[in-house]
Amino acid sequence: MKALAARRHHRLTPVVLLLLALLVTGGLYAALAPTSASADTAAVDDIAAGEKLFLANCATCHGVDAEGRDEVPSLIGVGSAAVNFQVGTGRMPMQMNGPQAVAKPAQFDQEQTNQLAAYVASLGPGPSTPTAEQVDPALGDISEGAAIFRTNCAMCHNAVGAGGALSEGKFAPSLWETTETHIYEAMLTGPQSMPVFNDATITPEEKRDVIAFLVDQREGSAGGLSLGSLGPVSEGLWIWIIGIGSLIGCAVWIGAKSS
Repeated sequence: MKALAARRHHRLTPVVLLLLALLVTGGLYAALAPTSASADTAAVDDIAAGEKLFLANCATCHGVDAEGRDEVPSLIGVGSAAVNFQVGTGRMPMQMNGPQAVAKPAQFDQEQTNQLAAYVASLGPGPSTPTAEQVDPALGDISEGAAIFRTNCAMCHNAVGAGGALSEGKFAPSLWETTETHIYEAMLTGPQSMPVFNDATITPEEKRDVIAFLVDQREGSAGGLSLGSLGPVSEGLWIWIIGIGSLIGCAVWIGAKSS
């Protein structure tokens, strides 16, 4: 009995018990948490599919290593947000060279766009595609967004996001039909002539406020006829054609009656 008791209290018993506990814990984790493994597999599959799409559609300009060439920028480190914006708005692939890439119907569906974004994101860290919560206008403050937009964006995009002309044949597009996700990504990545408004310049909450303001502009003008929301240009044209024209017409009518 003493010999049996000695074996039960062997000095290596705690080590054996610890190894058994680790083995049981690892087995339970592997059995109960297969989601992350499947997610990793899906991510690997997306990257592989994205690489094939990239080589077939983008490598001609950006190079097979995505490092760019001549005036074509490198894509290493731009992140998934830039790819989702450029490809999702149809700006890429470009149809022809010009002062800037113009938005057009997208050439890839959303799944293919996500695959391209996953591949480019795998080349180096960069801004990620925003979540649905980050771009939800219902969670934003319209008045705060108006103040931020008019301070940082109105000089190019117009005070209500109607767009405007820039130099050298470039232009700031209208934002009335741009999706909330693409608006956020444009602020985050600064496409073409647009400056980059990173999270240190305009916080994610402030970006959502800007989106709330722009979405609100789509509901129409509270002041009546907007005249294209082009400001003093259209208003002045209205005054000259309608206002002055009416005065001249009245003057001619009065002159004809008096004679």
